[in-house]
Amino acid sequence: MNSDEFRIRGKELIDYIADYMENIHEHRVTPNVEPGYLKPLLPLDAPQKGEEWEIIFKDFQDKILPGVTHWQHPRFHAYFPAGNSYPSILGELLSSGLGVLGFSWAASPSCTELETIVLDWLGKMLNLPKSLVPTCTDEKEVLTERDLNGNCNVPNFNKTEDNRDDDEIDQRPEGGGVILGSASECVLVSLLSARSSMLRKLKSENPFTEDGVLLSKLVMYTSKLAHSCVEKAGMMAMVKIRILEPDENYSLRGETLEKALIEDQSNGLVPFFVSCTLGTTSCCSFDNLIEIGQICNRENIHLHVDAAYAGSALVCEELRFFSSGLELVDSFNFNPNKWMLMNFDCSCL
Repeated sequence: MNSDEFRIRGKELIDYIADYMENIHEHRVTPNVEPGYLKPLLPLDAPQKGEEWEIIFKDFQDKILPGVTHWQHPRFHAYFPAGNSYPSILGELLSSGLGVLGFSWAASPSCTELETIVLDWLGKMLNLPKSLVPTCTDEKEVLTERDLNGNCNVPNFNKTEDNRDDDEIDQRPEGGGVILGSASECVLVSLLSARSSMLRKLKSENPFTEDGVLLSKLVMYTSKLAHSCVEKAGMMAMVKIRILEPDENYSLRGETLEKALIEDQSNGLVPFFVSCTLGTTSCCSFDNLIEIGQICNRENIHLHVDAAYAGSALVCEELRFFSSGLELVDSFNFNPNKWMLMNFDCSCL
């Protein structure tokens, strides 16, 4: 495919997507197929030569589309909300067209800086505490800019330029965000970071003890109602996992965590990580961050909050009471691709 054909097919595909979105209600929400339906419809081996776009797209319409579950359908109410919008689709197209990687500043400066700036905006939209998102920082540290008056030029959703405090301009908060592929990845990254930090601490205190012995002492905690990715992360990190029972309101409480800590510490284990949930997938329950956060701060335990499901609701001021205790946490993730108009995948840590 050359650039001339790409222009033609691209315009056709945009029209197809627009028609699909406008008429999606005409489809069944779930496909009328059985497991394994697709294999007999496709060749046993990949084609040796590339095919014309018309053939590929016909295969899509005849073989792939009949097996699609239409997540954007107005009557789709399974799993969790899946955001989408025309600007989001266009942004995905533009990003794919550039084809850049942002794993370091040198790899693509504007990509790296834009991610940093927009994540700061997003954190302020949710009214996250300063420990999780900067209110204003030096451009050399977090790559945001200041105007001639020294004010940070990223939007502040809580204050106007007229009533911002001077001391806010000079703060050096520790927070900041990155975009990852899924909430599962966010939980795993947070856990690995906490594990690395605790192992360094234990090694400095016990320099002659083998790393494997120190690792065997680490234990993490989460609620029975937490997403399965938390337990999977613990398995991948090779640490012990304590699954704790929530209370009658499906909330993990401080008292339950305290009892587990005392028991494990008496057995020579080292508690180092707790994962709480704001909006469990099963019933949208909320763990008690204030109680758990105070314990974790006292015991020097990394407290992570998985708000993949309900975190976007913090955009609404009337729902921010759910976030009480966030100032006590060490890391926080949520999924804009659930309640916001963002297509999958977009998870923020």
